[in-house]
Amino acid sequence: MTDPATPVTQEASQRYLALIPAAGVGARMAAGSPKQYLPIGGKPMLRHTIDAFRSSPLIAHTYVVVSADDPFIDGVVPAEGVTVLRCGGATRMESIRNGLRMLHGSVSLDDWILVHDAARPGLDAELIARLIVETGEHPAGGLLALPVVDTVKRHVGGEVATVTRDGLWLAQTPQMFRYQLLCRALDAATDPAAITDDASAVEALGLAPKLVEGHPRNLKVTLPADIRIAEMYLAAFRTEPTTN
Repeated sequence: MTDPATPVTQEASQRYLALIPAAGVGARMAAGSPKQYLPIGGKPMLRHTIDAFRSSPLIAHTYVVVSADDPFIDGVVPAEGVTVLRCGGATRMESIRNGLRMLHGSVSLDDWILVHDAARPGLDAELIARLIVETGEHPAGGLLALPVVDTVKRHVGGEVATVTRDGLWLAQTPQMFRYQLLCRALDAATDPAAITDDASAVEALGLAPKLVEGHPRNLKVTLPADIRIAEMYLAAFRTEPTTN
């Protein structure tokens, strides 16, 4: 595991910035509020995600993208180190695009943007450092991912076939790209259905982001049963930030 204190050599003009799209409604969770605000281990899921970036000495600032009329966010964000961008869109990709436009002029074209799902509360400073250190100066950026270990089946038209898992990875977040590249990739994405994550937009440009091995604790909370799994991981691994 990468030490979160591992020194990272970077040019003076570049920083590492977190961008968390949090404008979704979480329909599959069937809850009374958007899933990013559901409590996990005693505090909102989104706050766990924010605190992961606040606990990392490598992250210069964290931005959270929410809808313009979000009534919950003010009670979740800490007083320092986080900026709320009320420009969320109808889709995740639209929210990220809008957030990047809001940052125009206040960030360098060479700054690294770490886009992370609000519903992945298992992130921590170690995984953030691993992504940053192992991605290094890779021109296409990088993302956390897990190699597939289970047998994979394809079910089409009633037919079932086993698919080789060699070379298959499950994408996680954060996904980290330079500001200029990420803007260009998302602006060029004309088919939202083909862009399932930020890395796929970069890949559509003919580039190959680096895969950095993540951890199962960095799971995405999608269904009600996932909350208990996330709580188990958090109880075992989470280190709280030292600031309020």
